[in-house]
Amino acid sequence: MPTPSPSSNETIVAATSLHSSCPPDDDRENWRVVDMDVPHDEAIATAPEVLQQPTPPPAESRPAGSTDTHIAAQHSTKQMDVDEDNSGPDMLSPMSAEGDKQEESELPALSNTDLGSPSMGYDFSNIRLLPSSPSSFLRAGSKFHGTQQSERQVYDVQVEIKHVDMRESFLCGYLRIQGLTEDHPTLTTYFEGEIIGSKYSFLTQHQDWGSTDKVDLQHWAKFSAFRPFHSKAKKGHFHIPQLAQRENIFMRWKEHFLVPDHRVRTISGASFEGFYYICFNQIQGTVSGIYFHAKSEKFQQLELKHVEDRGCFAAMEFR
Repeated sequence: MPTPSPSSNETIVAATSLHSSCPPDDDRENWRVVDMDVPHDEAIATAPEVLQQPTPPPAESRPAGSTDTHIAAQHSTKQMDVDEDNSGPDMLSPMSAEGDKQEESELPALSNTDLGSPSMGYDFSNIRLLPSSPSSFLRAGSKFHGTQQSERQVYDVQVEIKHVDMRESFLCGYLRIQGLTEDHPTLTTYFEGEIIGSKYSFLTQHQDWGSTDKVDLQHWAKFSAFRPFHSKAKKGHFHIPQLAQRENIFMRWKEHFLVPDHRVRTISGASFEGFYYICFNQIQGTVSGIYFHAKSEKFQQLELKHVEDRGCFAAMEFR
């Protein structure tokens, strides 16, 4: 193996890189002399090539004069580590690059969702809680109290509304009457109501209720608020427009069964096979009605007033 020339740095580095083991003593002496003569900056510049050589000699066998060269090599190694760390993120594989793009595309969607969600973490519905009734009197939970009067007697009556749906022209509740019979001092029945408007007309469409068109018009004529609709109601399928804006709402209340035992259909001395013609005043909260049954006394009057409940609402929401 030829001896490296002390006049050329590149020849020394190339030659030393060819050794498969520690270089001979002569080479180490020449290498030490050259390293001592090389400026500090040049030693740093040539350090990457020096690092490619085999494992350097142990510390015990290395001469004391080679300390500067070892420090320069360590300094160069640190610079290379810093450069590799800085260049790491730029050297991405196609899969990782696509993954980063996908994550970046998902960030705006996630941020928009976070902005719209409540800070407390609770789930809130976007559906607004709009009341299903235009009147504060005619709503679920409303109670009415009054009397039902016949020619011979007056009965105490209480009505509790359980559900109102103006869109479906429907309501339901309980009707409680007292003193109707001696065996049953108090009777409670479940009833359902048809609201005259877009779905139901003034003429009853239930043959099993026992009413006819003539009977309907006779009973509706007992209400003064019905007079503007009398001529049109004779034609049949007449519907009241803008019902929610009217002062009076017309309904039919039909009792279906006793409460709590729904299996009881008949009671001696009492009957709930008929139904009521109802006129409800939205402003005053009053109910006027006429009971009809083919086998009962005609034109029994029902008069009810709203029971104050001190500020209950059908729906409430924070804005």
